[in-house]
Amino acid sequence: MALNKKGMVFTLITIVILSLFIISYSTYSIVKNKNVVNSRITTLNNFVASVEQDLPRQIFISGYRAIFLIEKNMLDEGKYTANVNNTLNELFFNGTLNETSQPLMDDAIFSVIQTFLEGNADKINAEIQLLDPTISISQSDPWNLKITLNTTLIINDKGNLVSWNKSSSIDSLIPIKNFEDPLYLLNTQGKVTNKINQSPYQIFVTGADYTNLTNHFQNSLYIHSTSAPNFLMRLEGNLNADPNGIESMVHPQKLIDQGVTPKYKSVIDYIYFGTSDPAKYTVPSVSNLILDDEDNHLTIYNVSGVAVPA
Repeated sequence: MALNKKGMVFTLITIVILSLFIISYSTYSIVKNKNVVNSRITTLNNFVASVEQDLPRQIFISGYRAIFLIEKNMLDEGKYTANVNNTLNELFFNGTLNETSQPLMDDAIFSVIQTFLEGNADKINAEIQLLDPTISISQSDPWNLKITLNTTLIINDKGNLVSWNKSSSIDSLIPIKNFEDPLYLLNTQGKVTNKINQSPYQIFVTGADYTNLTNHFQNSLYIHSTSAPNFLMRLEGNLNADPNGIESMVHPQKLIDQGVTPKYKSVIDYIYFGTSDPAKYTVPSVSNLILDDEDNHLTIYNVSGVAVPA
């Protein structure tokens, strides 16, 4: 009986020890697996963050080159772009313009961007998909275009531990500064160009000092104007007013210097290159400056008290 009791005690102790070992091993396995999963989640989250930081840069490059090519094509063809958004889509997804290959887009089209991201994903043993991509362009404000890429980002760990799925809208702003104004390009057959540079002046005339107005006029600088077309509209030859519109003054001497006969009308660009011809006013202190007051231009440029009907 004593031996049986000792055997039972030994058996119970063995069972307890084995149970503790199994519990400890199971707990260790669970913790280890949890740590592995957490580590992969962190890795994928970091990768997703890097993708969302890199895509705006990629889109900027693609969009900037597309605008450059659109303007070049306008000058080559001698006509405005019928639909900038459609042309952007063709360039971004196909690398063509009017079905003609554009080498400048070779490393900036969607498939190249996707391949680049797939290569980065492979380095961390993951897979990435950009599903149902669409791209669009809009005028974000008077001085910036906005390129928007909408897509569904799907990122999977190759070990099937974790996956990541998100609908993303990636924006990139492209400054219009230093792009050529399409109105000048097409209305002078490319003889006179005018890069878009924002005027530093808000007050153009102070007392008898016309220096700011003269500099603004002679350099054909731009101001924000809700009566004028924005840059995107200018690419399409649309001269209607827009809240993000911009306007410059056409300097007649620049035209004369390039053999272009100047017009006798308001030098505000969308009027000068348009079909309307509102009543004209001269500003005696600024040579060759002709304005209209159709959209309060005399007030905007601080000459309402001195302008003379032409």
